[in-house]
Amino acid sequence: MSTETPRLEPTLAPGAIESAPPRTFSAELRDLVEHFKDRPVRLGEIIAATRERGYDFVLVLLSLPFITPLSIPGLSTPLGFVIALIGLRLATGQRPWLPQRLLRHELSAPAFAKLLAASSRVMSWLEVFLRPRLGFVPRYAIFQRTAGAMTAIAGGLLALPVPVPFTNTLPAWTVLLLAAGALGRDGLFFFGGCAAFAATLAYFSLLAFGGTAAVEKLWHLVAGT
Repeated sequence: MSTETPRLEPTLAPGAIESAPPRTFSAELRDLVEHFKDRPVRLGEIIAATRERGYDFVLVLLSLPFITPLSIPGLSTPLGFVIALIGLRLATGQRPWLPQRLLRHELSAPAFAKLLAASSRVMSWLEVFLRPRLGFVPRYAIFQRTAGAMTAIAGGLLALPVPVPFTNTLPAWTVLLLAAGALGRDGLFFFGGCAAFAATLAYFSLLAFGGTAAVEKLWHLVAGT
């Protein structure tokens, strides 16, 4: 009679047990809507709820009103200032910081739900293309600081009270692409943000040296009228 210990075959192939894939950021945004649906929410609570991705999320959130069909009268100056402040801290290698007065600022439940719903839709669309790649970009601080500098300048331009088409849209796309790239560790989005930043500088340079008349002429040429 054999006394050999029976050999137990593994029930799962090696590597079959893996950690669950991380939840998408758009899904987290929808959870925030549900969590804060019945009461006003402070900006500081949003940052805390989104953990280490909080300030990248704040940049996405602050840029969205300028690229989505939301009513934003008088918001470009204060929100642009906040974006510029966060970008400046990132550019100098410091932890993002906002004044306590701003962190205590409250959004009503309906306004917050509307803004997060728009954020979730845009992030769902971006996540189709967003994936970790060009890993040297998130790996090296020089790219993070460069993104912070571009974010600061874009925020400053967004804060300018210039009632001309695209003076809000172009800086907002710069901020959105750079922040989304940081969220998804996607270096390609960083370079997309660089392209948007170059377009922003070119457009504002045209405004500065040619005035609104030059912009209107360019717009007519593009529109074919």
